[in-house]
Amino acid sequence: MSAPSRASGILSEIVAHKHAELAAHRVGTPEDVLRAAAGAAAPARDFQTALQASGISVIAEVKGASPSAGVLRADLHPADLARAYEAGGAAALSVLTDRRFFSGDRAHLAAARDATALPVLRKDFTLTDYHVFEARAMGADAILLIAAILDEDALRGLRRLAESMGMAALVEVHTEPELDRAIGSGARIVGINNRDLNTFAVSLETTLRLRPRVPASVAVVSESGIAEPEHMRILKDADVDAVLIGSALVTDPDPAARLRTLRDAAK
Repeated sequence: MSAPSRASGILSEIVAHKHAELAAHRVGTPEDVLRAAAGAAAPARDFQTALQASGISVIAEVKGASPSAGVLRADLHPADLARAYEAGGAAALSVLTDRRFFSGDRAHLAAARDATALPVLRKDFTLTDYHVFEARAMGADAILLIAAILDEDALRGLRRLAESMGMAALVEVHTEPELDRAIGSGARIVGINNRDLNTFAVSLETTLRLRPRVPASVAVVSESGIAEPEHMRILKDADVDAVLIGSALVTDPDPAARLRTLRDAAK
């Protein structure tokens, strides 16, 4: 597959690392072994339905760091954080499993999922069928597909593979051409990332600009830069179905209370 030119320098670096990592993983665990493990995993939880509750659903994120902000929570305990999110009213979890750039780990996903009844999105850079099998084998209920690094055929094929195993696919976009590619691929859930991949600048205007272009049959998730009650009110008025909140919750000493405050603003 060819990566669209929109991909930024850091994103290109991550993708190159993921290809190298993939080669090593294939040696350690052949794809047929991984496929069998995926087939034997516990049934997936319904991620898409979790986003369709009244009001704006919140996907709360478990992550220790990010390339733009550095370390977010040095004492990250995924299970404890997941329980706090569930207590605060989260509809689903997003768990970073990339170790090099986000201080994530595959064990974080298992720990968070085991600690709650919530469906879990594996937040990583899905490039091949191997990654989809890997996500299901570790217990993920949904995968992330980034339109900036996947063409339309790849988006369609990886989504269909995920759905064949009971998982959902959140297709992330940043621009109009990426959104068109996502919709053309048949995406059922579109995540609009408010972060510019070239500058790291964040603006809710990205969601406000792209939201009207999404068909009514497709669930819309606004991602990045959501930290204040006013942000939730703006997005409610824009008729988004869900928001994905990471840094604002991870860095708060009482993430459950912070989550309640944000959710209350969108009622």
